[in-house]
Amino acid sequence: MKLKILVSLFVLFMGGCAGKQVPMEIYTLHAPSHSMRSVKYRSKTLKLAYPRSIVNKAGYRMYYSYADSDQGSYQNSQWANAVGRLLQGVLMDTISQSGMFRAVLPYTSSLRENYRLESSIFDFSHHVRGRHSYAVVSIQFTLISVDTGRLLKSRRFSYREPTRTTNAKGYAEATNQIIKRLSSDLLQWL
Repeated sequence: MKLKILVSLFVLFMGGCAGKQVPMEIYTLHAPSHSMRSVKYRSKTLKLAYPRSIVNKAGYRMYYSYADSDQGSYQNSQWANAVGRLLQGVLMDTISQSGMFRAVLPYTSSLRENYRLESSIFDFSHHVRGRHSYAVVSIQFTLISVDTGRLLKSRRFSYREPTRTTNAKGYAEATNQIIKRLSSDLLQWL
């Protein structure tokens, strides 16, 4: 009987602790739709390399900073997938929808491509500076001709979008605005 009472008290105690946890908020990136920009590559295939992170910010965590010398991550909010995978999916969807290439392939595809698009993430975080709050994204893209092995062009895209709030939700909303601009700018650049 004593054991039943102890087990019941333990369950009630643990249930009370578990009930106080803040639920995890999950955010994702959305691919905007774009019309065809160019027919230059219409008969060619493009393979997207998995984005590399220069500053180790390509995981599930949502990073913020209050100064250039500090960094933290939101405890109860995260991206729906690793940032690199989310970006790769958004970019594949955007470029595919544009109709610019005959096919847009993931890097793991065994099909041979004509061009490869590599990307490096320099910043993908929430910056709060005093009363100002921004989503910041900085990515460099490199287009390579697989047929010749030559670099065709390279460009770094950097954006800073004000957030409506200084929390993870405001950061995610502003980041999606950046992704819309980045997608459009990337298609024009290609």
